[in-house]
Amino acid sequence: MRKLRLLHLEDSELDHALTRAHLVRGGLTVELRRIDSEAEFLAALDQPWDAIISDYNLPGFSGLVALDLLKASGRDVPFILVSGEIGEDTAVEAMRNGASDYLLKNKLARLVPALLLAVEATETRCARVRADRELGASQQRLRELAQHLQTSIEQERAAIAREIHDDVGGSLTALKFDLAWIARHTDSDAVLMRVNAALETVTLAIDSSKRIMHNLRPAILEQGLAAALQWIASRFEKRTGTSCIVRLPRTAWGSSETPDLPAGVPLVAYRTAQEALTNISKHAQATSVQIDLSLAGGVLSLEISDNGRGLGAADLAKARSFGIRGLHERAGTVGGWVELSSQPGGTSLILSVPLGLLAPGPAARPVGPIHDADDHSQWGAL
Repeated sequence: MRKLRLLHLEDSELDHALTRAHLVRGGLTVELRRIDSEAEFLAALDQPWDAIISDYNLPGFSGLVALDLLKASGRDVPFILVSGEIGEDTAVEAMRNGASDYLLKNKLARLVPALLLAVEATETRCARVRADRELGASQQRLRELAQHLQTSIEQERAAIAREIHDDVGGSLTALKFDLAWIARHTDSDAVLMRVNAALETVTLAIDSSKRIMHNLRPAILEQGLAAALQWIASRFEKRTGTSCIVRLPRTAWGSSETPDLPAGVPLVAYRTAQEALTNISKHAQATSVQIDLSLAGGVLSLEISDNGRGLGAADLAKARSFGIRGLHERAGTVGGWVELSSQPGGTSLILSVPLGLLAPGPAARPVGPIHDADDHSQWGAL
């Protein structure tokens, strides 16, 4: 058994020797230091101790005061109160204040078992605190890793989208120009037929490239978050036939009349709306969807709600339900959070992002969805 370092708060040398004898008789190897004043006790608290054994009454000092000083120091050290005159009420008070145990001086046979039990309980508690701290640090590292992965994914998407736009898009557009030139300058019906077929193929390839590019990194975000939300709502409504209304602040978002949003916030809001609309189209069986964007109290809020069938507990508890988890991690990259509420009458998903010193925005008003003709993110038609 390891050597225990014990602090003994006792004014009687005889009682100190009796306590040491009981500890040795119990088979313990101890380093026992006696003190008998508050000043000595405060100085001794700076050193590591396995346990403190304290008399109840000392000249100008008491065991309960020592216990209060120990608690105030923030140290987790077992504290055993020993007295020849402690009453039941005093003992209960001491235990409530954090004492590990209390003993009568005429029953010191319990000292060793009580001491070992108190030391073991404290070590177990400290181990649990360390484990909780390590778990918290591990969870924080995982959150940071997830946020880093989200950021890396968006950066990679942006790079691929730029390559598609600059390389693939440029090449396809140049090819379309060449085919159009050939079509205008040929007199052969066979060549014209083949050129027109090739033009159709190139047009389909351009449309596919634009779709892929928008999925990777929507260039419409350069026009502002409001324009991007209106665009995605318009595309959702056209694709699914489900009514989708966007409600925005009165001021034209994205214009020079409003402050720019912090970096990353528009993309996070757009991806949140994109994921929510995708889930609605797949599972909600909704007939109407509403997107509300607001700024109040320095917090940007984006709410996507529908009148669908709602989500059950089983839907949210799916082991591979990574969509909602991904939204939580994505919101965390800009210091925000996501709240999801659902019932049989519909589902509401709210993204909240604190924006620091940005002023509160005005009340929202209904705005109709934009049309494809208003989408300045597409390649120009030939």
